[in-house]
Amino acid sequence: MAKPEELKWQKIGTSTLKIMYHTQERRNELLKSPILCKKENAWLGEGYYFWKEEIDAIMWGHNSKRKTECFQIYKADIDCENILDTVFNEEQYDFWIKQIEKAAKQIIKKTEIKPTVREINQYFKDRGKWGYDGILFQDLPHSDDLLIVNFNYRKRIQLVVYELRIIHRFELYLEQKR
Repeated sequence: MAKPEELKWQKIGTSTLKIMYHTQERRNELLKSPILCKKENAWLGEGYYFWKEEIDAIMWGHNSKRKTECFQIYKADIDCENILDTVFNEEQYDFWIKQIEKAAKQIIKKTEIKPTVREINQYFKDRGKWGYDGILFQDLPHSDDLLIVNFNYRKRIQLVVYELRIIHRFELYLEQKR
């Protein structure tokens, strides 16, 4: 389990570094960098996905990494200075909502149906260059690690990184069987 001091934002020099976790199937050779997600249904489009909390990286491994029956979690320092923070920054959250709704309305006007995640991501890939190196996003976890029945009190926070240059000290953190 990560130490509490590792979960805080750390100001180092002029950059803000955050320790985050990248979950992958077990491989015979250790990764030197994260794996690019290209799935059509990826929430935030093509990018390198990381979890803020170790528990979410572990749960993702148990629930989503099934090919090898074993998964690996890598830990990295990520420079989050130029990240669109839709979780903790209200102004950036409002910007995010406006952009999502604007894109959805454009697609609905053109097609007369609600867009899919893939269509929204493609729209932003083609038109929505905001100048951010990634997006910090959250949902509510539905998992057994929560201590209260039917109360999703903890955010499940994920970061998609679009620029490899902001990822530092990428290393194996743990390996587990499903």
